[in-house]
Amino acid sequence: MKLIGENIHIISKSTRSAIENRDTDYIVNMAKKQVHSGIDWIDLNIGPARKNWAGAMRWLTSIILNELDVNLSFDSTNMDEIEAGLKFHPCPADCVINSASGDPERLENMTKLAANYGSHLIALTLSNETGIPKDPDGRIEIASVILEKAMEYGIDNSKIFLDPLVLPVNVDQSQVMAALDSIRVFKESFDPPVMTTIGLSNVSNGSPKEIRPLINRIFCVMAMGCGLDSAIVDAFDTELIRTVRILETQRPEKESDKLIINLHNLMSEFGEFEDLSYNKDNPEEVEIYKTAKILFNKNIYAHNYAEC
Repeated sequence: MKLIGENIHIISKSTRSAIENRDTDYIVNMAKKQVHSGIDWIDLNIGPARKNWAGAMRWLTSIILNELDVNLSFDSTNMDEIEAGLKFHPCPADCVINSASGDPERLENMTKLAANYGSHLIALTLSNETGIPKDPDGRIEIASVILEKAMEYGIDNSKIFLDPLVLPVNVDQSQVMAALDSIRVFKESFDPPVMTTIGLSNVSNGSPKEIRPLINRIFCVMAMGCGLDSAIVDAFDTELIRTVRILETQRPEKESDKLIINLHNLMSEFGEFEDLSYNKDNPEEVEIYKTAKILFNKNIYAHNYAEC
């Protein structure tokens, strides 16, 4: 599975300050750490990049490429900033534009840009008119509109990453399975197959800091079982990265990894949660099982669910 590192984004006060003050050392060190963790793309999230943020994407691209040979994901609502990054990168066809949606104007602009540079395109299955649809059928309708527009510009399905958008488990618990089912539907509905991605940390947004990595990790396991091709992740979550590699090799490194693999395989085989067994005497397996039970919507979410 391909991983997109999320750690250079303006939500972080430190990163925002570094960009505003053109702190090269901070940004380059963040990029090097992400590359060392094994990610495939570094996401550069600069938001709308208005006023004094003009030129931020080109600056970020230039200082990172001066030190590293790495592919980038250009993440902004400002088309000029995205294009500035694409123009500067020597291999824009290996980079990602993040992200289009079902909104006609945004979809038109983003697909045109992706076609001009041959880049990958992340497309969110939402629109201003519908928001995030509650079921896979609503998401597939928007996905079909997105792919039709991409086809008009000659963009191959293999270049499109559809994102079903998962809501936080503590906000709408039922939407976790809806997002997972949408991944399955995306993978089954188009020929040639389309790619899929997800903003992994969204599923745990609003949950206590100490349990967010666990929720993210187990959701990732389940999503990979449904056919997930990539994810936008915390590149510094070493246990998450290790878990992804365990699933790719199907080779456990410790006892609880067997449960992780079984959960992944259960999802890929359309199994039932009740078929999942675990060692009640192994604390790690207990946490995994309880988290999976929450994500399957078999138990009501509470911030202290892992302690119950």
